[in-house]
Amino acid sequence: MSSAETDIAARLYLAIGRLSRSLRRSGSAGLGHGSISALSTLVTSGEQRLGDLAARENVAAPTMSRIVAALVEAGYVGREPDPADRRAWLVKATEEGARIVSGVRSNRVRDLGKRLDRLTEAELATLVAAIPVLESLLAE
Repeated sequence: MSSAETDIAARLYLAIGRLSRSLRRSGSAGLGHGSISALSTLVTSGEQRLGDLAARENVAAPTMSRIVAALVEAGYVGREPDPADRRAWLVKATEEGARIVSGVRSNRVRDLGKRLDRLTEAELATLVAAIPVLESLLAE
């Protein structure tokens, strides 16, 4: 990678990271990023084993266990034994958990929308054109 490419990668990394952190502060319902992320994964992907959720969220199983315990206590997640392996647990978002995720997402989208409103038409068009490129970076 050339020096110019490294500079572009560093600037993009910082801009995306800072924007993401700023938006995460919008309407988090008193939950931390890890809790919101895990809950969102359960809402979109459905019930799963604790270990699978930890792997998907890229955290250690004990960390996910603490996150899920707090979400269960708050009533946002339910746990039940895995019928395929009674030693394992399946976790699933509750209706209240789904409402929390929807509300957080709405708040964050609204906050991002306000920021987009400050852009010129040309800047917004440039950003819209970049969306497919950014999405392609998500493919592994």
